[in-house]
Amino acid sequence: MRLVLEQLRVELGSFSLQADVVLHGRVTGISGPSGAGKTTLLETLAGLRRPTSGRIQLGEEVLVDCRTGVFQPPRLRGVGYVPQDLALFPHLNVEANLRFGETTALRPGQPSWDTVVSVLELRPLLSRSVGHLSGGERQRVALGRALVSGPRLLLLDEPLTGLDPALRDRIVPLLLGIRDECRVPMIHVSHDPSELALLCDELAVIRDGRVMLSNPGW
Repeated sequence: MRLVLEQLRVELGSFSLQADVVLHGRVTGISGPSGAGKTTLLETLAGLRRPTSGRIQLGEEVLVDCRTGVFQPPRLRGVGYVPQDLALFPHLNVEANLRFGETTALRPGQPSWDTVVSVLELRPLLSRSVGHLSGGERQRVALGRALVSGPRLLLLDEPLTGLDPALRDRIVPLLLGIRDECRVPMIHVSHDPSELALLCDELAVIRDGRVMLSNPGW
């Protein structure tokens, strides 16, 4: 992955998030205290927030350039996003939520819809209403919906939080497979150092509203 955040600035009231970095990792971990701006960064990359100034480039494509007025809408970015609130469609059942994001244009090695459903143990839930799911089940559905979209960049906002250890042990290999076989770059937000060390090959830390590359030692 080559993700350029050039003199990027996002204003939220009295808070300002700033980034002037180039990310190269297959999986970039994002850490920082609560309220540091981790979710704001992901929302900006997904196209859900407009930056005040700066430029975002993913590979050869410019997603945002405030100087020239370029702003790719979320649906055209090819970015899969699993937010903390999961953003599932409450009027659709589990299968319809998954199918909403499904693509048939899978990259080589990209897990199929059936593979994602099996690994995340979603098959028994397919006909269930979202309103009748537990927190862990909703988390799995949101992760599955992002994965079946065939994203070229996957944004994960603490995706393993709240899952039991056995399920975490099954999901982590899928994420590693996406990283290693599908070459889908990921940005992974977590407060868990062991999780970041396992999945990430690059770390960025947000302190005082600034995104800074760090040397995590792995």
